[in-house]
Amino acid sequence: MFAVIRTGGKQYRVAAEDVIRIDRVDGQPGEIVEFGEVLVVGGDTPQLGTPTVAGATVAGEVLQHTRGDKVIAFKKRRRKNSRRKRGYRHEFSVIRITEILTGGAKPSKTATPRPRREPKPVVEAAAPEAEAKPAKSRAKKPAKTAAKKPAKGATKSKKK
Repeated sequence: MFAVIRTGGKQYRVAAEDVIRIDRVDGQPGEIVEFGEVLVVGGDTPQLGTPTVAGATVAGEVLQHTRGDKVIAFKKRRRKNSRRKRGYRHEFSVIRITEILTGGAKPSKTATPRPRREPKPVVEAAAPEAEAKPAKSRAKKPAKTAAKKPAKGATKSKKK
């Protein structure tokens, strides 16, 4: 089941256990927030709202509040010795959707704990054939003996 909600002037398609980043909402991390403006509820029997679906709500748990990247607005008026620099960081909330409710049902006040993933089992030996083959050992080739070059000044005869 999925739903389309409207919050902060934007629309989001969400399903249970989705994590979305929306404009900042009131609520501390760990609290449950409700989204009442549900535009569409999809699934086996989809419902379209006119403009919203009556009795439908979406509940989500606030995970954290973050801020976006800094946006710098720099204005300069040439030859006027005038410049203006302003920085801005937008504030966001990270929300995990807990449940999609229809028929006027109210969401639970506490967040359900997420099930922990079990670690993947470690596979010891992938191929038994590799154990049967003996490891090849590389024998070092004997080094070639190079003829020694004569010393630099030994071959030249001195001029008189």
